[in-house]
Amino acid sequence: MAESVPMPRQPASRTEPVGPGVGRVETRYATVADPDHPLRLVSGDHLDHVEVAYETYGTLSPARDNAVYICHALTGDAHAAGLHDGETRPGWWDNIIGPGRAIDTDRWFVVSSNLLGGCSGTTGPTSVNPATGQVWGTAFPQIDMHDFVEVHLRLAAHLGIEHFHAVVGGSMGGMQALDWSLTHPDTLDNAVIVAASSRLTAQNIAFSAVGREAIVRDRDFSDGHYLDADRRPDTGLSIARMLAHITYLSEDAFAEKFGRTHQYGQTRRGFGVDFAVESYLDHQGETFLTRFDPLSYIYLTRVMDYFDPFGTTGATDLVVADPVNYLVVCFDTDWRFSPAHSRRIVRHLEGAGLPASFFTIASSWGHDSFLMKLDPYHDLVRAFLEVPAARRTDRASRRAPHYDGHICTREVDR
Repeated sequence: MAESVPMPRQPASRTEPVGPGVGRVETRYATVADPDHPLRLVSGDHLDHVEVAYETYGTLSPARDNAVYICHALTGDAHAAGLHDGETRPGWWDNIIGPGRAIDTDRWFVVSSNLLGGCSGTTGPTSVNPATGQVWGTAFPQIDMHDFVEVHLRLAAHLGIEHFHAVVGGSMGGMQALDWSLTHPDTLDNAVIVAASSRLTAQNIAFSAVGREAIVRDRDFSDGHYLDADRRPDTGLSIARMLAHITYLSEDAFAEKFGRTHQYGQTRRGFGVDFAVESYLDHQGETFLTRFDPLSYIYLTRVMDYFDPFGTTGATDLVVADPVNYLVVCFDTDWRFSPAHSRRIVRHLEGAGLPASFFTIASSWGHDSFLMKLDPYHDLVRAFLEVPAARRTDRASRRAPHYDGHICTREVDR
């Protein structure tokens, strides 16, 4: 197995600036499926209308050979970097994307999109079913990691990009990058997989199951028809988010951030929000309600539960025939997707004879480390992307046949 090289522990920041960043950006929208070109899903269902929210940063080279695709995690969105007009909070991965940063937009043309089933501009359960004129709700079909990748590829075709220098993702974004590399290796040279898993453990599934149950058992869930009732299961969704946040930080991070500090600065016994850590979780649960939808949470967590690409016979056959270079990064205190998850990915890749570099980064911040500004981590990503794509042969003269001009892609005015 590739050696897991431990990197030194150092302070981290989620938003530490490195230069001016990409500046003002806007989210755009494209339609990548219509009744003449439906999106066929793994479940056997199909979608006659799929709209995708996306952002781009940097400049696509004349040869169109400098594109990097960003896949977001469970509750992310297309806004990975820069600032929207009227807002002061940058994109969720602003510390790694931008001029001079690890994913250098002076060098790379970066594409970031909201995934299928999400609730930030891309078609999902809260979208309108064009066949009925009603919100999809629980009638939205079951979706799969493969379906995410198919939509990403359709957006790439819309943008005129046939091949990516790299696909990069953390957490569930890393799962998408892995699936993409295994199913469409001819469309990328490199995959960067950070704090991800190729198969959730029983404990992982259990946490997601409790989160979903909190939503479903909220009396305002209304069997998934809460939008018709103009009431949302906000209590259930906030509890699901609070539970998830416990898994995103390590015990050391909780101790460092909160310890046993009392919220009111003195001992006050009761059953309210007495400790600082309780206030933090309460805040995370409440703020989540302004940007996420309960059904999207249910659908997307279920996709992760069933993800098991190496459980399929011949899972690596395509990528063995057209090898992708891999960088797999994990964090020593991550207990959501512990280093064992990354080691499993690397074992399968190396077992198939694929090139994989594997690093374990020392960080006290647990799973959330993939969102942090950690120099050893960012330096790895930068160096990996800078390696020339020596394996590329006659890419410019061939396209992935499934996408050879047979899909509908157009901009959507909003």
